[in-house]
Order: sequence, then structure tokens, then C-alpha cells
Amino acid sequence: MNQYAIEMLQITKRFPGVLANDKVDLLVQTNEIHALLGENGAGKSTLMSILFGSYDADEGLIRIHGKEVLIKDPNSATALGIGMVHQHFKLVQNYTVTENIILGIESTNRFGMLDIASAEKRVAELSHKYGLSVNPTDKIEDISVGMQQRVEILKTLYRDANILILDEPSAVLTPQEIDELMDIIRRLKNEGKTIILITHKLKEIKAVADRCTVLRRGKCVGTVNVSDVGENDLAEMMVGRSVKFEIDKSPANPGKTVLQIEGLSVRNARGLHGVTNLSLSVKSGEILGIAGIDGNGQTELIYALTGLLPVESGSIILDGHNITKLGIKKRIELGVGHIPEDRHRHGLVLDFTLGENSVLKDYDKKPYTGNFGILDYDEINAHAAALVKQYDIRAGEGPLMKAKNMSGGNQQKAIIAREIALSPQVLIVAQPTRGLDVGAIEYIRQRIVGERDKGRAVLLISFELDEIMNLCDRIAILSKGEIVGVFNEGQVSEQEIGFMMAGSKTTVMEDSHA
Repeated sequence: MNQYAIEMLQITKRFPGVLANDKVDLLVQTNEIHALLGENGAGKSTLMSILFGSYDADEGLIRIHGKEVLIKDPNSATALGIGMVHQHFKLVQNYTVTENIILGIESTNRFGMLDIASAEKRVAELSHKYGLSVNPTDKIEDISVGMQQRVEILKTLYRDANILILDEPSAVLTPQEIDELMDIIRRLKNEGKTIILITHKLKEIKAVADRCTVLRRGKCVGTVNVSDVGENDLAEMMVGRSVKFEIDKSPANPGKTVLQIEGLSVRNARGLHGVTNLSLSVKSGEILGIAGIDGNGQTELIYALTGLLPVESGSIILDGHNITKLGIKKRIELGVGHIPEDRHRHGLVLDFTLGENSVLKDYDKKPYTGNFGILDYDEINAHAAALVKQYDIRAGEGPLMKAKNMSGGNQQKAIIAREIALSPQVLIVAQPTRGLDVGAIEYIRQRIVGERDKGRAVLLISFELDEIMNLCDRIAILSKGEIVGVFNEGQVSEQEIGFMMAGSKTTVMEDSHA
């Protein structure tokens, strides 16, 4: 067999105003785990979309197992044994696991009817073989995000893929799920698969990858053996400078209570309790972090605070104003800022331009709207241009670029820029660095601390325990919709927090001022 499973040679891809890939070479050996590393907008996903047939390269050639191929669409890629697990899952929520896996390649029995039973049997066999532990009959809407990702992996295996592209596979996973995913990736390699891992997380590269190719601004910086380099070396290759992994911050100087939550109970969209009798307070000049495993009430809490879900009981007080029953617009006007966990669903209008998205919450106010209610696009685009410069948002067409054409990381930067520009009293921040590269993570974390230092109250919800430990002045642990402990910075270890997240008790005393 040829030494290389994949040879992408001199690949060039242009979009309006952007040279996404500039004569990139990628050589992936057969049966290796090959990491693809780069900043947001470096061209990683574009390169893999070319390999999977979603885009056509403007220049260059591709060989699969030594044979030059033309990959004109994803079906061509699938026929060549290439499967891709996208960062944003492509699953039908009210279909079962098996129905999603066979979608598009359904088989029938001798009576011409859909043969679900045979498909379920094969899905179960594949799940067992690769240690995925997926129930073929579960509905997608009833399983965790981590389990949904396993379904996406099963989709590629069901189609007999021997080359798997995993695009930011851990971006939405908890620490425990990430460990399980790393084990799955190792098992896939042991079963003879070739894997390309697109990730920003240097720890994951060090944990599982054999080699790593680094892209920077569309160009290939180089390929290294992972065992020969450290995380700092990879980070510097990626961003072109040294990166600080720890954020320098002065001790907090908390002031008055800005956000007071008392006895809050909230039901989710399915009518089940997501949050039960929850009480918390956040002061000006502090970052209160909420640590918890995904699905333990974080989403319901965020939705209740921002007006996306009604409150069943309890109260939300913002600087003396009872906002429990107020609408979203009124909450924004009173000073609630929100960086949402799902940037596509609640953060941006993807078909709007960057300029339009930058004023989504205050478009109806001067200077963006004139005396006759007509939008002033000169003012809107000037505002967006300033944010682009200040936050290093990579948008080839500037304020006129549509949000859907920006990389995920740059979409996130645009949301963060808009929310901070509104100068909210309380900033509710959910998964702020999900899918961002180390350079952007460093910058965003500094901005969050900067908002604290300006006297803002910051409520940070993150599945990244190192982010919670690094940024927060106080930490609240959420389990099964209830707060099981509130602690000052340095009062508990990461391991103790992990145990409490999983429902275990601790002997550490709670902060009496919570």
C-alpha cells in the first residue's frame, strides 16, 4: 500500500476577498492520526471541505492511496472511503440513531419495505466494535451532545470510511466526554483507520496525534512529529508569536450585588425541570463561574436570565429592577449582555452582514437609525469596521461580509465585540472560547477579565474546567439543576470540582457570602 493515504498538493482556494488556501501541501500517512492545526480563518476547514468534495479547489491535485482523484462532491468522497464529522452536526432531531445513520442509503427487504431491523443490527455491531456505546433505537433529541457526535462517527463507519475527518470534534464536549473521544480515536486507529483531526486544543494533539500540519493565514507553516515538539512550540507555529496560557489578573474588587437570583425554577422545552430552586448572586467587579456537566441546567438558567424561557417560580433582580417577567428587549435596555452558547441559533443572523449583526440589539437607536426610521448604513458599517479592527475579526469583505461566510471563531469574536460594545451591567457569557484557537482564546479571556476590571458583573458558564479555574473569582458547581457549592478562587481543586459536577459531596466549606 502507498505510504500516504492522502496527498493534497499545491491546493489553492479563493473566495471573494479571501485567499483561503495558498498552495497548501498536506501529506497524511496511512493509519496515522494527523492533526491539522491553525487559527480561526487559517484555512483548515476549507482544505478539508475540498477533500470531502464540498468545495472545488481552484488549483492543485489530490491523490488517495497513490491514485490521483477528482472529488466533485461528498458522494465522490464517500465512494473513495472518506467520511467527515462536521463541527455542527447534521442530524434530524426526531429521527432515531439508526434512521439518521442510514439516511440517504436506505435498504429495503424483499417486500420493498425499509429494513430497519437489519440496519439496527449493523449499527449495534459497529457501535460495539469501536466502543461507541450507542443505542440504535434512541431518538437524537433524547441523547447528549457527546452521544450525538458518536452517531456522526457511526454514520461514516456505516458507509465503510477508512479515512475519517473530524472537524473540531471536542468543541461541544465535557472533559469526561473528551477523554472518551480520545479513546475512541485511538481505537479507530488500532482498527486500521486513517484520521485527520482538526482542532485548536493542543492537549488533544499531544494526547493522540502522530504528526501535525500547521496552517497560518492560508499557508502551510510546516509538518512536525508531535512527539518532537511541546504545546508552546505548536502554539507559536500557529499564531506566529509566543502565547500565554495563563491569564494575568489582579485580585477582584467586588462591589454591590448587580444580579440576584432567588429560588429560580425553570422548565425546559419538554416540560421537565431544568433548574430547581436555584439562588445565586453576582457582584460588580467579579467573575462568577458556573461549572457543570452539559445538560445539568446551564441552558435553562441562561434562557431564564435572558428571557428565552419563562420562569416557573423565583425571581431575577438586576440592579434593583425585577426583570423576571420582562421581555428580551427590555432586559437588554436595562443592561443584560449575552454571549450565547449557540452562536448560530441565538448570536447571529447568518444571512445578515457583519455590519447588520453588529447592531442587532440597538439598530433602532441613533446613530444607526435616523429621524424617519431609516437605517444609516454608513454609521452601521463604520461601527462594525471599528469592531473588526479592535477585535481582530477576520472578514475579507469587512462590514459587508455575510456572517455565514465567516469562520466559526470569527463569528464568535463578532458576537463578543457587539455585546461588550453595549456596556452591559451584567455580562452572561456561555462557552465564550468554544471552537477558538489559542491566540483568540488568550485575547477573549483577557477581554472578559477587562470587563470585570471595568466594574461589570460577569456570569461565566463554561464546560472548560481550566477556563473556570483560570478566570473566575468565585465558582458555583451546578448538578441536576441545583447549585451544590459556591467557592472562592483557590478554595477547591479541579478534581474536587469534577467530583461535585458528577454529584459527589465534598467536605470543603461553602463561601458564606454566596
